Amino acid sequence: MLRSFRHFVAIAVFVFASAFSAAEHANARNTTAEFKNTLSAGDLRIFENYQAERSVYDFKLDAYWREVSDKRALRRKRKRAGLPLRDQDYVQSYPPEYSGPNLPSSIKKRWSAFLARGQKDKPKRKSKGLPDLKDFLAMARKYYDFIPERIPEREFKKRYAREALKLGLTKHQVVRIYALETSGLGTADMVAGIHPISRKGRPISTAMGYAQLLAANTINELRKNGKGFIKRLQAKARRNPEQAETLERKISSLRRMVANAYSIPHSWSRQVAYSRTGKGLGMHAINIDGDIGPWLQVVKIKGLKLSAERNGRKNLSGSQIELMNLAGPGTGLEMMRTAGMGAPTTNFFARRAYYRNTIVRGKTSKELIAALDERMNQNMKNSGAREFVEIFDELLAERQAQR
Repeated sequence: MLRSFRHFVAIAVFVFASAFSAAEHANARNTTAEFKNTLSAGDLRIFENYQAERSVYDFKLDAYWREVSDKRALRRKRKRAGLPLRDQDYVQSYPPEYSGPNLPSSIKKRWSAFLARGQKDKPKRKSKGLPDLKDFLAMARKYYDFIPERIPEREFKKRYAREALKLGLTKHQVVRIYALETSGLGTADMVAGIHPISRKGRPISTAMGYAQLLAANTINELRKNGKGFIKRLQAKARRNPEQAETLERKISSLRRMVANAYSIPHSWSRQVAYSRTGKGLGMHAINIDGDIGPWLQVVKIKGLKLSAERNGRKNLSGSQIELMNLAGPGTGLEMMRTAGMGAPTTNFFARRAYYRNTIVRGKTSKELIAALDERMNQNMKNSGAREFVEIFDELLAERQAQR
C-alpha cells in the first residue's frame, strides 16, 4: 500500500512540476534509469527508497506553497473589497522539513559524479556575473557622460545626515538602517557582496550605498524625484558661480537620465528590466555622487515613512522602516498589522526569496522585526555606525545652538 502511495506521489510531482518541459522530464527519467543500472541490488533499494521519500516531501512542500499562494490571492480580494484581514487569511504553519533518509556518502558521490558527467557534453554558457561598481561607472560615462563627484566618507555622511534631518527623519531611523544594510561599516560606494573595507567578494545584487538601493530603485526615484534633483543642482550653481561649469555638466547628464527614466512605463517590473541594460546601470552611479547620492537615498527612506503615515502608522522605528524596505512598502505594512504580526513570514515572501534571506526563515513577522532590531544593535557598535552617530549629534547640537 505504501509503495502504491509513493508511486502516486511521484506521478503527482511529475504533473505539478511545470517548471520543466516534457523533454527535460524524459531526460531526467532516462538519466536516473541509467544510473540505477550501475547499482548493486542493495544500493538500488537504498536509492529508490530515498527517491520515494524525497518525492513525498517535495509533494508536501509544493502543496504548502500552493496554499500560501492561494491565501495571498484571497487576501488581495479582501483588501480590494475593503475588508479587514483575519488570522484565517494566513497560513499559520511553516514549510515541512525533510525527515526521511539521506543517501549514504558513497552513493551520493557516485550520483553527483554521474550527473556531472552528463553535464560535460552540454555547451557551457559564459556568465559575466552581476555588474559591479566599475560597470556602473563605465555605463554612466558611456551613455550620460557622467563622472560622479567623489567626496570624503565623513563628508558624505554629513550631507546624508543633514538631508535626513531636513526631511524629518531621525538619527535612530537612519543610522540603524545603515547599520543593518551595511553591517555598520559601509561606504558610499559599497555594493552588496563586496566587503567595504577589504574590497573582497563578488556582487550578489546591484544594491549600493548606505541604504543599499537596487539599480531599479534608482530608476524609480529618478522618475519620481529627478526633476527636483535638477532644480536643486541649478540652485547650487547659482549660489556657487565658481562651480557652475561643473554643476552644469552634472545637470546635463542628469537630464538625460531623467528623460530615460520617463521613457519606460512606471511599473516596477519594467524598471527592473531596464536596470539590467547599460543605460539603466549607468543611472545607478549617481548614488555615489556627493550631491545627488545623499538626496536620492534619503528620499527613498522618506518615501517609506510617508507611505506608512498615509496608512495611519507614525513614528516608525528603524527596524519597521527596514521591514518595509525588505518586504516592499505595502507588504511591510501588512506584516505590522495585528493579524500579520503573528503570521509566519512565508505568507509575505516569494518561495525563492524566503529561502534566500536567512533572516526571515522560520519566524513570524513579529519575530522578524525583533531579529532586525537585534542585528541593528550588534552592528551599531561598528566604526561606520559610530561615526554616523557622532555626525548626527554634531548637527543636532548645531541646530540647538541656533535656536
